[in-house]
Amino acid sequence: MTVEPFARDPLASRASDLARMAQRTGGRVVVEHVPFLAQVSLRLDPSLADRAPFPLPLAPNTVWEEGSRAALWLGPNEWLVLGPPHAGEQIVAELEASLEGEHRSVVDVSANRVAIELGGPGRLELLARGCSIDLHPRGWRSGMCVQTLFAKAQIILHERGGTTGLLVRPSFASYVVDRLLVTT
Repeated sequence: MTVEPFARDPLASRASDLARMAQRTGGRVVVEHVPFLAQVSLRLDPSLADRAPFPLPLAPNTVWEEGSRAALWLGPNEWLVLGPPHAGEQIVAELEASLEGEHRSVVDVSANRVAIELGGPGRLELLARGCSIDLHPRGWRSGMCVQTLFAKAQIILHERGGTTGLLVRPSFASYVVDRLLVTT
């Protein structure tokens, strides 16, 4: 007997709340949930970064991105690799094959965080109301990422010129949506 894996989307019941954000802000902030975004944690000596099957950024809080793939610098020897929904196994296999024989940690952590996309010209102002990071364009720009807090919830922000990705633990996802709604 084969048991099919069952993944539960923590924000499935909040779709109407997310859609309301654009209405409430007159389109200045648009919020979209990206269910089941692939997320792979990679720990590796940075001197071996060139062995990865795609570029790993070595500068703090920077991102490499191409198409639906991204690698976010989280620490001197830590990256979070993002990919299309349900592609975690494929990303793990690619990393394992290219880093074979090296001391590393490659773990599919797709269920570890919920992905929310914020768009619109008011998104950074909205985030700044609950976040201590300076999100002014003079310092925060496309190709950057940061681990921070939003209304006391741990998040990762990922800026992509016109949109800001927000990754949050599933147990805090509904709380973050509530705070985004209250903050508008």
